[in-house]
Amino acid sequence: MPQQLQHLRVELRTAMSLQAIDWSAAVDHAAPYLIEKLLKERIVDETAEAELLFREVKRYFVMAHEHPERSWQMHSLRVDEVWHQFILFTTEYEDYCRRFFGRYVHHVPSNAPVPDMAMRRPKASFREFRAQYERLFGEILPDVWYDARTLTPRRRLVNEQAGRQRVRGAERDETCLIAPNGEVLISVNRPAAEALAFIARTGAFYVRELPGGLTDAEKVELAAALVEDKILRASG
Repeated sequence: MPQQLQHLRVELRTAMSLQAIDWSAAVDHAAPYLIEKLLKERIVDETAEAELLFREVKRYFVMAHEHPERSWQMHSLRVDEVWHQFILFTTEYEDYCRRFFGRYVHHVPSNAPVPDMAMRRPKASFREFRAQYERLFGEILPDVWYDARTLTPRRRLVNEQAGRQRVRGAERDETCLIAPNGEVLISVNRPAAEALAFIARTGAFYVRELPGGLTDAEKVELAAALVEDKILRASG
């Protein structure tokens, strides 16, 4: 997971001071203004997709509220983006937080000072996150929590190391993407060599823009492998 997401936390009260919440009402809370914005700004393609991502934001809040003894990381860039968009509706967001959780739910950036209580909480692994989610909601963790599984040709990707990476062996049967420290990040066959060179020098692009005559399915497959390995970041 990208470094900037590893330290996202929800500041919640200690277990002794937690208020009981109406789980179904907290998760079912509607925000048509948010759904409209997600569609208008093309953060999502369909209303159903927007509703699903918003539901996962609310479920994340509920899980973190229910289990404040752990620090629950935000594992999905797409869910996190919807959280950001919700916060922009300041009044509505604060009303929602106080109504269901008794306080404002802070989204803490990775470079912010860490409260003493948060420092004492152990970070839950992704496996623990998934297990707790499935126990709490009685459902398999949805694919939206796996950024690599939700790629389409229209998904925007970000390469934060663009211009510092290089490719090796572009004229051979195997081409490698090399990190600034010389580490081999990924190897591809010749048909994907042009796409890999494009990725190495491009900071942001859409999956569909990958060159080299690849089919849409092949572009998605290559992009998914790079997102899975944390080489690229999916963005909206």
